[in-house]
Amino acid sequence: MSTDFWSGRRVFLTGHTGFKGGWTALWLAQKGAVVRGYALDPATQPSLFIEAKVGSIVEDIRGDIRDSARLNEAMTSFAPEIVLHMAAQPLVRYSYVDPIGTYETNVIGTARVLEAVRKTESVRAVVSVTTDKCYENHETLRGYKETDALGGYDPYSSSKACAEIVSAAYRQSYLAERGIALATARAGNVIGGGDWSEDRLIPDLIQGFLAHKTVKIRRPRAIRPWQHVLEPVMGYLQLAEKLLSKDEKYASAFNFGPAEEDAQPVQWIVERMVSLWGEDAQWELDADEGVHEARYLKLDASKARTELGWQPKLSLEKALEWLVEWYKAWQSGADLQPLTLEQIARYEGLATR
Repeated sequence: MSTDFWSGRRVFLTGHTGFKGGWTALWLAQKGAVVRGYALDPATQPSLFIEAKVGSIVEDIRGDIRDSARLNEAMTSFAPEIVLHMAAQPLVRYSYVDPIGTYETNVIGTARVLEAVRKTESVRAVVSVTTDKCYENHETLRGYKETDALGGYDPYSSSKACAEIVSAAYRQSYLAERGIALATARAGNVIGGGDWSEDRLIPDLIQGFLAHKTVKIRRPRAIRPWQHVLEPVMGYLQLAEKLLSKDEKYASAFNFGPAEEDAQPVQWIVERMVSLWGEDAQWELDADEGVHEARYLKLDASKARTELGWQPKLSLEKALEWLVEWYKAWQSGADLQPLTLEQIARYEGLATR
């Protein structure tokens, strides 16, 4: 990533009140970008947005991506050069509770964001963020490639596959002919400080540890491509830089996944978290596995490595250490914005693995 590239760039970021969006907003602001965020209120209390004071260093506009009038006005009046679309209903289990809301947000909402792009003459690059779960998952041992079939067992996963198709259609039908480069980015199971989402492993662990309760864990043998939130965010920003080069090969789909050794089972994560947290942290198996969730999921990120020069920097072990540092600081009442920005700077200073 280039500081010179981002300094003064106007970036419209949807979903800045969320976990991944909050880290992205802070990083862009640290790079000197002029950021307007557009999102609903934070979905949890506490939240990264509040605890790291994200709204103090980026422009904070509240709105629903399904509200075309408000979205169009927010984007066109800002005249961004780059649009990063992260707003979403991001939870698999919640999608079973509200499938229609999930499809409206993730599919129609994405279409409305791209419609707003069509109406905004200044836009030159769009990164639309989806998920590693957009693939037709056959529980295979190999990592999924960008050329593999899209699909999705549950409403969330299938909605993100639909968002990929919508993005591709807008690229081919409208945006490419206007010189707007659009790429989609697929990553998932991100971890880091400031995530309090429901039904996610790390937030469940942290809340249990803080409450001195035994944490119930579903599917301890399920394997996921775990990575610190800064890893894919770095990929999204590198991808945005490349899109402005006008090389058409970058206007496509990209996976951002960890090294092979960091695709670990849930139990591996849990046991290391218990060790790192200390105190009276403990867990037990939850006999009720609940709704269907994939047991095995890996990504092949060789395209991002080859074409973008993207490489993971943090081992999974180190990523867990950083997030425990963040939550311990929150527990002690520390100001989290300086620590969050310091972790970003520390990450930038790391050599690739």
